[in-house]
Amino acid sequence: MTVPPRPVEPTLREILGGRHGAIDATAPVAAFVVGWLLADRLGSPSAVAWGGGAAVVAAILVAGFRMVRGGRPRSVLLGLLPVAVAVGVAVATGRAVDFFLVQIVSNAGSALAFAVSIVIRWPLLGVIVGLVLGQRTRWRRDPDLLRGYGRASWVWAGQYLVRLVVFLPLFAAGQVVALGIARIALTWPLVAACVGLSWVVLRRSLPEGHPGLLHPVVDGSPTESPTRPNDHGES
Repeated sequence: MTVPPRPVEPTLREILGGRHGAIDATAPVAAFVVGWLLADRLGSPSAVAWGGGAAVVAAILVAGFRMVRGGRPRSVLLGLLPVAVAVGVAVATGRAVDFFLVQIVSNAGSALAFAVSIVIRWPLLGVIVGLVLGQRTRWRRDPDLLRGYGRASWVWAGQYLVRLVVFLPLFAAGQVVALGIARIALTWPLVAACVGLSWVVLRRSLPEGHPGLLHPVVDGSPTESPTRPNDHGES
């Protein structure tokens, strides 16, 4: 009787996916900057509102496209929420630069959350991957995986700090266009780099002979993950 070979272990990119989500997040930003800039150059007193309207329209178009392509309605609609909040803040204050305030606060909170999770030995990268793979918290009972997820989670904390280092001076200086360019440049390219680097850190943290992410070693024996993820980054 032949034993079927184990499936090839998926990479973090395959497990986490999210490429389209990262790309889609830049469309409303570009629309806001272009809409605000054109209205401001034309002397409109409602330039922020025009930019906000353009961002909302772009977000709705992206959401509609994703739903047509088979995206889950709840996930698609939740993607509209950050844009709506960002527009609401900018319109309320009348300052175009405040459109980016939600993103800045979100990155600060994410950096803090990842750092704290590592300190308390519940690294968020492990929590997320464990949920996606259906492992729940079994990975925490594997000391090697726990250590690896902790090290790799610092890479994710670092990506949020990189954004803050770039965004905060531009925000303080009121540089709307520069913030828009930085936001786009530090979305998908930075996420891709973060996923790739954290995968390398995670794999190198595991000792030789470790069965990998799909098979946490519990009480000296490898276990199986209930599910193997599809590549959510492709559609």
